[in-house]
Amino acid sequence: MSEETKFPGWHGTTIVGVKKGNEVVLAGDGQVSLGPTVIKGSARKVRRISPGGFDVVCGFAGSTADAFTLLERLEAKLETSPGQLAKASVELAKDWRMDKYLRNLEAMLIVTDGSDLFVITGAGDVLEPENDIAAIGSGGNFALAAARAQMDSDKDAETIARRALEIAAEICVYTNGNMTVEKISK
Repeated sequence: MSEETKFPGWHGTTIVGVKKGNEVVLAGDGQVSLGPTVIKGSARKVRRISPGGFDVVCGFAGSTADAFTLLERLEAKLETSPGQLAKASVELAKDWRMDKYLRNLEAMLIVTDGSDLFVITGAGDVLEPENDIAAIGSGGNFALAAARAQMDSDKDAETIARRALEIAAEICVYTNGNMTVEKISK
C-alpha cells in the first residue's frame, strides 16, 4: 500500500495577485480537499496583516498551519523593519531556508504592500513576478494564464483577479469559486 493510499494528501488553494495601476489585488479560493474529498469550501487564505500600522496583504497555499507559522514570522520581520516588505521577505526566506524547523514547512506565500508584489518560497526564493501577476497553488497556473490574457484590457486589477480565479475554478478540481479578495494601494 502506497503512502498516498494510506493518507491522501491535502490539496487546494489558488491564490492570484494582480498589480495594475495604483493597486494590487490578491484573490484566493476557499476550497481545501483531502484526496478526492472537499473538506472545506470556505477557507480564508488571503489576509491583511498590519504590523506597526503598516498594511500588507498575504495569500498562502500549502499546509495551513505551516502558512500561519510563516505569516507570524513575516509579521515579526515587518515589526523590526517597518515599511520594508522586500527586506522582511528576504529575511523570512533566509530563515526559512536555513532554520532546521522552518525548512520542513510546506507552504508558499504571495505578499504585497500595494507597491511591491512578491512570491516567497521554502527554497529561499523571493520572486518579483513578471508581468505584475503572481499565482500559486493547485490552480495557480490556470489563474496566471487567465490573468495574463486580461492585462492588456481596460479592466482594473480586481476585475482581472476575480475573473482569473473564476476561470481557474472552472478548470481545476481543487479550486472553487468561493473567493476572498483583498485590495491594497500605495
